[in-house]
Amino acid sequence: MEQILRNFFLFLSKNRFFTKLAKRYGLRFGAGRFVAGETIPSAVKTIKELNLKGMSVTIDHLGEFIDSKEEAREAANGCIEAIKAIAEHDLDSQLSLKLTSMGLDISEELALENMRLILDVAEEKNVFVTIDMEDHERCERTLQIFKKLREDYEHIGTVLQSYLYRTVEDIEDLNKYNPNLRLVKGAYKESPKVAFPDKKDVDENYKKIIKMHLLNGNYTAVATHDDAMIEYTKQLVEENHIPKDQFEFQMLYGIRVDRQEELVKEGYHMRVYVPYGNDWYGYFMRRLAERPANVAFVLKGVFGK
Repeated sequence: MEQILRNFFLFLSKNRFFTKLAKRYGLRFGAGRFVAGETIPSAVKTIKELNLKGMSVTIDHLGEFIDSKEEAREAANGCIEAIKAIAEHDLDSQLSLKLTSMGLDISEELALENMRLILDVAEEKNVFVTIDMEDHERCERTLQIFKKLREDYEHIGTVLQSYLYRTVEDIEDLNKYNPNLRLVKGAYKESPKVAFPDKKDVDENYKKIIKMHLLNGNYTAVATHDDAMIEYTKQLVEENHIPKDQFEFQMLYGIRVDRQEELVKEGYHMRVYVPYGNDWYGYFMRRLAERPANVAFVLKGVFGK
């Protein structure tokens, strides 16, 4: 049943009609648990609250299924506005974004152009930017754009997913760039031709790439809610005398809040992924797909008022 629900929500996450409908009617049906409002001021308020608890943040200006150059430029301007707000309010926050929101599906040149506009401001304001990874179809293009930008900018990183067969080779290939990488298991529905179908294989590959990237001496963001992976990372860094300033844990806003606070108390760097904006639908559906138990929370929030 859980797999059926997962596939259902992943199917919904790619539905353009519902995406546009959600934009029109705003944050409802429980999405507010995972999304820090639709505006920069609401996101700033959330970041300040998390910072006071000793947590860093990466703010995500949500966006996907961009159909025009105008929409892509609007999304880029939204990211620039977020960077300026981070600097203005002296927030402990980075920025995350998707290349599809920058126009990747229209052209790589458009995505690069918008990314350079954003990174020019990010370098000036000393704000780090992470390019989120999307599905396998866009993986190679995302990494090629990251490499081009990394040649000119310091404040940029990207994401690799352990469920893809290719990821070990990507870790090796990217090492020469000394990349700051967020390592995740992966949240898209992929074919067994390109991704491990079994969870145990995804987990083992996750451990492998965490170890590879840390031992390469590169900054590593271990983005997981899985206690087994958290404990594995703790043991790995202790055994190899890896300093705490070379890695961090990352979790999603609204999920396992108590665990986030525990890691901070234990002296680990904890960063919370905080999305905001009106293009929240796809992100929200993927969160429900990752943990269908979240559906019960949403239904309670909708009908329990």
